[in-house]
Order: sequence, then C-alpha cells, then structure tokens
Amino acid sequence: MLDDRLSSLAVRIQARCIASGSRVVTVESCTGGLVGHALTTRPGSSGYYLGGMITYADTLKQDLAGVPAEMIVAHGAVSAQVAIAMADGARIRLGADIAVAVTGIAGPDGGSEAKPVGLTYVAVADARGTDVRRHTWTGDRAANQVDSAIAALELVLERVGE
Repeated sequence: MLDDRLSSLAVRIQARCIASGSRVVTVESCTGGLVGHALTTRPGSSGYYLGGMITYADTLKQDLAGVPAEMIVAHGAVSAQVAIAMADGARIRLGADIAVAVTGIAGPDGGSEAKPVGLTYVAVADARGTDVRRHTWTGDRAANQVDSAIAALELVLERVGE
C-alpha cells in the first residue's frame, strides 16, 4: 500500500505535468525506485512520466546518470554535488523536461559523524536550472525512504507549480 502522502503528491504532479506538457524522469539511490513507483500508481501516468533509473551503486551513477567519478571521490555519493549531477545527467540522457534525483543514507547502517544515517539530498533539474535540498531524517530505514520520496515529489511539484 502506497503512503497516502505519496499518493496525494502524485495526483497533483500528474495533473500539473499533463496540463503543462512536462515530461518527468527519476534517478534514485536510497529510495530504490519509490519515487517512480509513487508516480506510476496513478492511471494515466504514462502521459508525463517517461521512466527512471535506480543508481544504487556509484558505478551506475557514473555510467547511467553521467556523474563524474572524480565528483564522487571528492564529495561522496551522498552530497549536493552528486544529487545535482544525477538530476542534470538523467534529464539530458533520458530526454525529459524535469528530472528529480535522490541520494542518501537510509540506514540503519552506513552513516558517519559527518554524514549521519538519514542524510539525504534531493535535486530537481529542468531547462531553468537545478535546485538541491538537504534533509536529515530521524526515522528507521523505511520511514527515511518514504520521507525522501515525499521530499522529492514536493520538489517536483514546487518546480512545476500548483
């Protein structure tokens, strides 16, 4: 069962994207496809959602989304720079008007003092540019993934307008 907050956001995004003719793609890491899943639970989502990538491994962030290896080495896979590169790369490579990217540490392991469990970056890219947001969630793995997906959809909705 999809979280009601994700469903509500997907309804609003679909209406706005179809009305404006915007095509959306997703590129996800810590959410494992939850953002794309939320969008595709709605009948008619093929009218605006082209598809997405799950780039859990750094090599796929590089090979599929075009994130430079040097960027991952310099900033880490969970960083604003990588989230921006994921969104920009996915938008260009998949031919979309809007791309949303999520990279983070869902937990329960993998965190550090500098990058704690729950740290997530969400980025959205379109022809006007790219915006990135930093979040630090405090839930368990599942809650952190849902919160990250909600943040991604909220950023898309903000970009396409209400």
